[in-house]
Amino acid sequence: MASPAARSSRPIRIANCSGAVTDPGILMFNQAKYGPVDVITGDYLAEATMASSAIQRAQSKGSGWIQSALDGIQMSLDLINEKRIKIVLNGGAMNPKGLAEKVREMSLAHLDAANADVQYDEATTSFLDSPEEMPILAANAYLGYRAIKKGLDEGADILICGRVSDASPVIGAAAWWYNWSEEDLDQLAGSLVAGHLIECSTYVTGGNFAGAYRHPPSDFLRLGAGIAEILPSGECIITKHDSLNGFVTPDTVKCQFLYELQGNIYLNSDVKADISKIIIAKESKNRVRVSGVKGHLPPPTTKLAIFYKGGYQCEHLVNACGYATDHKWDMQELQLKDTLQEWGILDKLDVLEFQRIGTPMKDPDSQFASTTYMRIFAQSKDKDVLSRMHKAWHYQFMSHFPVSQNEIEETITLLSDSSTEENLRFNVDPPQKTEPLAPRENYETVNPASLDTFGPTVKCSLGDLVLARSGDKGGNINIGLFVQTPEQWEWFRSFMTKDRLRSLMRNDWKDWYFLERVEFANIYAVHFVVYGSLGRGVTSSSLLDNLGKGFAEFIRAVHIDMPIKFLDGIANLTKLEHL
Repeated sequence: MASPAARSSRPIRIANCSGAVTDPGILMFNQAKYGPVDVITGDYLAEATMASSAIQRAQSKGSGWIQSALDGIQMSLDLINEKRIKIVLNGGAMNPKGLAEKVREMSLAHLDAANADVQYDEATTSFLDSPEEMPILAANAYLGYRAIKKGLDEGADILICGRVSDASPVIGAAAWWYNWSEEDLDQLAGSLVAGHLIECSTYVTGGNFAGAYRHPPSDFLRLGAGIAEILPSGECIITKHDSLNGFVTPDTVKCQFLYELQGNIYLNSDVKADISKIIIAKESKNRVRVSGVKGHLPPPTTKLAIFYKGGYQCEHLVNACGYATDHKWDMQELQLKDTLQEWGILDKLDVLEFQRIGTPMKDPDSQFASTTYMRIFAQSKDKDVLSRMHKAWHYQFMSHFPVSQNEIEETITLLSDSSTEENLRFNVDPPQKTEPLAPRENYETVNPASLDTFGPTVKCSLGDLVLARSGDKGGNINIGLFVQTPEQWEWFRSFMTKDRLRSLMRNDWKDWYFLERVEFANIYAVHFVVYGSLGRGVTSSSLLDNLGKGFAEFIRAVHIDMPIKFLDGIANLTKLEHL
């Protein structure tokens, strides 16, 4: 429970203002304006953002920090001063000191005795081999909450961080509020999950929601971001400001919970969270309680993202319309390969893919409905090779294409926590107690039910019953799928096996992929990780859906044999095209 030195016995209200570099500063202003909050946190640093910031730093271009983080502070400074709201952001990216200096300049004119303190996260590359052909641009450890808590303990009003883990600002704020120690593992684990639930801004209030089709499009205009009310026990209530748009339901929370997981043990450099028995339940309108999380000692390692310049990539988009489209694509691929072979550069391409996107409508009612396109995707370490491939394509046809862009390869490795230090103003030591990493659980359901016992079936989309969310985890995709009732769960856990997911992936399944499967029985969910599906990671994947966000919607669209009784309660049953 909370220490006697806790600042208050009431729950701390932590509002998120960003889940990506694209989130505008107005989200921070709205969180400060439209209701009481104690702390505003922001997560701006996806791996792709760190990659682009690394390029800026290597080329001495740009600030190296996130402009939208500064925009939010500029808009909100008077309000956060008036309401005494703490701000913790990881928008410092590769240059947290630079952003902090900008904030200090503003705070001198606006804030009463406020501090803007910096937390560095750059791991030196002196211990890493940097091959000449693949020079390392940056190596960033995913740091934890301890320096954030120390900064808040020392009275800082604004903390600018570099690459901390997504949930660390929330853990740090809650640990500061209740004065938790490193031994308060259940509380820390609960706040880790709370941070996971709100760190993607509007993803918990309607954004990226598999059940969006149940709501009118107007419900998704100008969504407000999520808020976590964290209790002394570490349990939390996920909510939002009443005056902002969006909705918080058990389904939106479950979707976000299942996003970017990697099994039923959530690893963090400060705590391990056992989420296998998590409970997500409605408390009242736009208020969902999350409980059942158990904390354990952290692992002796933390995650290190290494970015190196692996080469270049380009792509061409070619449209085709009407009759015999497949023949047109066969001809396009053959002609381009033949020219590349003739010019002696075909074998100098590391990747060359001809991706056919879409299926033309039979008996089309418009030219648009008859049009599909091919994405020609190529990567090479030699920029001149890609330039010549571009010329080879024009040698055969005229069409539009996006210009080539630098490719940043990403690899994830493990770095001992004893090699990192969170420092600048507030030095902290590594965790005093850790426990070894264990293999991830990976299992099929226990005592599966016979699918025949659920009665007659009908062909329909999996998504007519099942909600889901997917995302990227390094070079892998995770997907969590869930149903609503105990009877549906008895069928779904038995139905949704590893072989079932392989069959639902159809032509997208590759023999070299590896599957992990676990269950979250309390929320009627099955979770998978598909290893290898994104290749070397988001910034280097050849997939059109290189973030893995559309994977769940693809799986939900595939037709299955669904027990009819589960569809009886669906309002649009009579509208299903396949019935």
